[in-house]
Amino acid sequence: MGRFKRLVVPGRFQPLHQGHLHTIQYALDNADEVIVVIGSAQESFTLKNPLTAGERFEMLDIALRSIFGDDYRSRILIVPVMDIAMNKVWVQYLKMLLPRFDGVVSGNELVRILFEDMGLAALKPPIVNRDYCSGTRIRDLVLKGVEEWKKCVPGVVQEYLSRIGFVERLRRLASGG
Repeated sequence: MGRFKRLVVPGRFQPLHQGHLHTIQYALDNADEVIVVIGSAQESFTLKNPLTAGERFEMLDIALRSIFGDDYRSRILIVPVMDIAMNKVWVQYLKMLLPRFDGVVSGNELVRILFEDMGLAALKPPIVNRDYCSGTRIRDLVLKGVEEWKKCVPGVVQEYLSRIGFVERLRRLASGG
């Protein structure tokens, strides 16, 4: 595997956690540029997707700036993308929306299959604490009132989520009120 010009890192980032950041770092280690795709951009204010695309963009921007500095944008592009719910043509859809890319970095097997099917590279990053730090687990812990979820997200992300009322939103969504 050689070095790539540009790789895609798709995710819903509901919320951004350490596993996402490790995946982005792995992509940066293997490519000159990385396109972070905020998937399901049209989804928000649900238990599975409580954050808006704009909030996820801001959260990524804050976290990436804190890790890589203000010039991170010279190597990382953040793009919200709405779902099309058609797996077979999803990569072609991304090709239409994004600058040219060589492949994907994803822990999701289906995503890698779809990119390989289009003749593109599909890299599996080293998975870090996936069972411990996943968006689903974080949201479940928040709803249970267990502060342990905070170990999975950087401090700047915790601060951002606090500022926008993430915990309260998730609890209200769960209660139906």
